[in-house]
Formats: sequence, structure tokens, C-alpha cells
Amino acid sequence: MRIGVIGAGSWGTALANLLAKKGLDVILWVYEEDLAARMSETCVNDLYLPDFELDPRLRYTNQLRDAVADRQVLLLVPPSQVMRTVVSQMVTDIPDDCLLISAAKGIENDTLLTMSEVLTVVLGGDIADRCAYLSGPSFAKEVAAEQPTAVAVAATDSTVADQVQDLFSTDYFRVYTNADVVGVELCGALKNVIALAAGVSDGLGFGYNTRAALITRGLAEMARLGKAKGAQAETFAGLAGMGDLVLTCTGDLSRNRSVGIELGKGRSLDEILGTMRMVAEGVKTTLSTYQLAQKLGVDLPLTTQMYLILYAGKDPRQAVTDLMMRDLKPEHQTGRPDNDTGSDA
Repeated sequence: MRIGVIGAGSWGTALANLLAKKGLDVILWVYEEDLAARMSETCVNDLYLPDFELDPRLRYTNQLRDAVADRQVLLLVPPSQVMRTVVSQMVTDIPDDCLLISAAKGIENDTLLTMSEVLTVVLGGDIADRCAYLSGPSFAKEVAAEQPTAVAVAATDSTVADQVQDLFSTDYFRVYTNADVVGVELCGALKNVIALAAGVSDGLGFGYNTRAALITRGLAEMARLGKAKGAQAETFAGLAGMGDLVLTCTGDLSRNRSVGIELGKGRSLDEILGTMRMVAEGVKTTLSTYQLAQKLGVDLPLTTQMYLILYAGKDPRQAVTDLMMRDLKPEHQTGRPDNDTGSDA
């Protein structure tokens, strides 16, 4: 099995290493030329996944074509906002029968497209049956340390989902299949927005009550937007939904939660991002999610307040007050038409 992994951030590196440990032929595309050279020499990704010695069989390249041509499987792990650019550069080299797996989580700015929709635009509609989407609660460092982890893979073709399940499953990495591509992708994107809000809460000094409320109402927002996009409700109670949401809202390894904490402490977004090497996907996905909700007429109060904090300079404490003082309502709305996607937050 010849596999190309596109993107050597912490997650791409951890997944490439997992596959190499299984004895597969894996080559990892590294954007930074100097990093690719160091990884080839030391078997360590000192920028994005330090302190882990990678499998000696894993190979590295700075040339995108070398990681794409003649590969049977391509694992796409760039930041979501550059997925279109990276895949566009690969188009002529992707083998016709290649299986594509996206492990990126986000919604593209401006177009408001998920990664599956971006791939369809760039590669054509017939690519859908050869694509799968990997998501779920999985910090890269813990996967690299071989700590037990369970994730989900979604595909429109069940055979493709089964292939990806077999490809990634090990004695410490368990993969469940899911037919709901839309739901799995939205979960992976929106949980980062809620994780930012959970971080803000922590940064403001609030406790477990507040965090529990954010997680629960955040899940309601995720499901509401998912319903408007045609996702399956049960997906949001699964690994890609509740599982990943709890992880990113509570785990100290969550970059999005860490950004939120600093915002809650009063630091500016520019100052916070200026000190980070890795991408906090939730920052840009908050903008996309807010705009998508406006377009679909879906009320997302938490997402809206997070958008105002990030992009309108709103004081986080005022955002909390505004959330708490909204009109009172039932937790679950009943007796409404199935196509009603308005506010029930």
C-alpha cells in the first residue's frame, strides 16, 4: 500500500507515523524545506510534534508531486483554509483510482464550504465516491504516544469507509464507520468554535458549571446547523460530535481552548496568534460558521458571541452577560415543523 500524507503538522505527522508503523509505504509532504531535511536526518518533527521519534521507515519530501504521484491513498491534512490551494496544485498528479482521505476540520472562509464540498469543486463531482473524512476526539500527541483512541470515518460509499477503517485501525487506534459525511464534517469544524468559547470561560475564571453549560448548548448549536445542512441527528451524539467537543473544550492540549483562555484573560487575538506556530482552526471557522448560519437562517447564540469577540472586539464578560440575559425559553422546542431551523438555544 503506497500512501502519501499531505501536511506535516502535528496531526498529519502522527497519522503518517501510525501508518508507517504498520509497515506501509508512507511518504509525508512537509511544507517547510528545512524541516523536511531535519526530519529525514533525525526522524523528529521538532516544530509540530517534538519529543517523539518517528518510525524510521517513514519518508519525507518537500516536493508535493513526490508525495502524490503513484500513490494508492492520499491523506489530506493541511489547514482547512489552504485545502483548496494545496489540492489544486496536486490535481494533475493524483492517480485516477486513488483513495482520498481528509483529516482537516474546518469551513472555508468566503465560500462557506466544508472540505468535502471544496474537494468536489476542485476535483469534480465524480470524486465523492472515492473520498472519506476522518474525525473524532484525537490529540496528535496522545496518538503518537499510542494512547487508546477512538475516531470515526465518514464516506458516502460504505466500501470506502470500510477500507479506511482497516487501514488505520491498530491496537491503540480504533476506527468506527459513519455514513453521514455532512454531519461528521460539521462536527469537526464547529466543535473548535465552542472550544474557543469554553476557553474564554476558563480565562474569565468561571468553573465547571459554566463549562458544562457551554458544552451542552454548544452541542445544541452544532446539531441545529447540522439539521439545516441535512446531517443525521445521531452523528452529533457520537465520536465526531460529543466526543470531539468534550475533548477540545476540556483538554489542555486543545489549541482552540488555549486561544480562548488567553482571550478571556484580556489578551488581543493578534497578540495570541503572533505567539503560535500551529493553527487554531476555530478562529477562522468562527467567521465561516457565523456567516453560514446567517445565510441559512439558523440562530447560533454562542457562535454569534464568539464571532463578536473575535471580529468586533466585544468584551468577553459582556458577551457572557448577553448570553445569560436572552429571552427565557424551553430547553427543547416542540410542535415545530421539521424544516424550522430557527432559534431554540
